[in-house]
Amino acid sequence: MEIDSESRADSTSTITDRTRKSSNIESLGLSHSKLAYDGNFIRSASGAFMAGEIVFGLLVWTLIGGTEYLHVPALVWVMFVSVFYWALTVILFLIYLTMAHTRIPQIPWKISGICFNGSASVLYLAAAVICGISLNVAIKGRYYFISWVASTIFASLAMVCYAGNTVVNFKSWRTKSEET
Repeated sequence: MEIDSESRADSTSTITDRTRKSSNIESLGLSHSKLAYDGNFIRSASGAFMAGEIVFGLLVWTLIGGTEYLHVPALVWVMFVSVFYWALTVILFLIYLTMAHTRIPQIPWKISGICFNGSASVLYLAAAVICGISLNVAIKGRYYFISWVASTIFASLAMVCYAGNTVVNFKSWRTKSEET
């Protein structure tokens, strides 16, 4: 019985210490983060597509970046598209994962997602075609030829992920607008 009363006393003092720390933080003008982790987002179709966009986009720009792509001006465009959309996708992924989008209701997130993913689909389609056409410049069997072939494939897969995410966002927006 004494062990139970001691453990209760310890837990009570721990709770009291936590509230003191909390009040100290608030007295300094600081607050606790109200961002939450949304584990369901990763399991959703949109989350899975975004994870694919991040992985395939990363592979595109690392495969091209590891070669002498500056000698082929078209590949500079492919690098721009892949790095630009990869960085924005990572930021959006973190915004959705932490549920920060719920704290900014002024932004129409579904329509923004449709526009973002739709433009990424079109530009990644152009990047994949440009990357494929640029293979004529490379010498077959060289390391950069293999990297450019792989980046063409991954750019195509990234485009499919962005297109899929566009469809998912459109369907979500459409069902929400029909309910109201």
